[in-house]
Amino acid sequence: MPTTTATMTCRQRLLAFLDGQPTDRVPMWLLFPYHVRGCYVDVRTLPQYRPVFEASRDRAVMLDRRSFSVPIFEPGVQTENRRFTQDGTDIQQRFYRYAGKTLMNERRARGHEINVKPLLDTDEDLETLLSFPVETDKTRIYARLDAQLPNYLAERDDFPIDYGAMMLDLGEPIGFLYGNSNLESYAIWSLTMDPQVVRYLDQLQQRYRLIYQYTLERDLADVYFMVGSELASPPLVNRGTFCRWVVPYARELIQNMRGAGKRVIQHYHGQIGDILPDFLTMGANALHTIEEPPVGNCTLERAFDIVGDQLGLIGCIQYDCFREYTPDRMRQAVRDQLTRLRGQRFMLSPSAGPYEAQPDPRVFANYHAFLDAGWEFGQ
Repeated sequence: MPTTTATMTCRQRLLAFLDGQPTDRVPMWLLFPYHVRGCYVDVRTLPQYRPVFEASRDRAVMLDRRSFSVPIFEPGVQTENRRFTQDGTDIQQRFYRYAGKTLMNERRARGHEINVKPLLDTDEDLETLLSFPVETDKTRIYARLDAQLPNYLAERDDFPIDYGAMMLDLGEPIGFLYGNSNLESYAIWSLTMDPQVVRYLDQLQQRYRLIYQYTLERDLADVYFMVGSELASPPLVNRGTFCRWVVPYARELIQNMRGAGKRVIQHYHGQIGDILPDFLTMGANALHTIEEPPVGNCTLERAFDIVGDQLGLIGCIQYDCFREYTPDRMRQAVRDQLTRLRGQRFMLSPSAGPYEAQPDPRVFANYHAFLDAGWEFGQ
């Protein structure tokens, strides 16, 4: 085990990295949550994860990613959920109704066969969505957030602050459209219905301004996490669409957060090479992740050539490597990456968080190898 002592806590190292200040060593982030989050397993209580969690506490940054829930639509938009079985098929449906118009998504599951009808498939579906009033009433939005605040504050009080920071993931305007669309139709709409989509995103931005404003007024977190940039980017849509559907909305929200003294990490999976300059325009503190070829299309060296020290980069050993490598190979991969990037504004991380409850045992051995090598070679 490495014997070099640290001069910073994990929190001090995290905030210095995000602020572009010197750190005593390269920070590491495993994407482990502290409190339970639906997309990740509970690393604190699952016996197979517990040893890695304990090993990470003094060496890896922990960002406790939390969210709030606020309806997309005004109360006049009625919602209904149905679930039933028909001829051995489990059917789940969700309806949205307003002014005589209806949208519906459906999931049909029979054994291992699953078929999904998205909420938005045709041009008519999109036009119907655009006619539904977006929730922008401050009183109702704040009341919804007030109801969730005590639970969040209890989690914040429970979080050991020297581990890192609370991190709020509040969403971006593009999220609902992307998450509920047939993606083939979505790509076509970027060419045929762009003005209509932009007007809809403008309405949603009013909602998000209020949600972010609420959390900033109450000083709820030091770090914010934004995941919308990967939802409208090449090759699914072109760079021009990215600059209309993502950039202006993220830039405004980031300016508000940074103006309040907060730090912002943007998240992006995929082909980032051609749009990386646009992340400088948006103005976050750091970007997770740069995926190098063959998964992505941008090396970390090229990324730093573009962003310099204006943007901290967080990356990236692919999660599949944790399944496939031997610990010795993992150790060498970490060493190679840190050697290549020595002196850069860099945080070491996997490409994804712990979403498997029972992964191959080598995943745990490679988490330990990752931590040990990052600590030793990140001095």
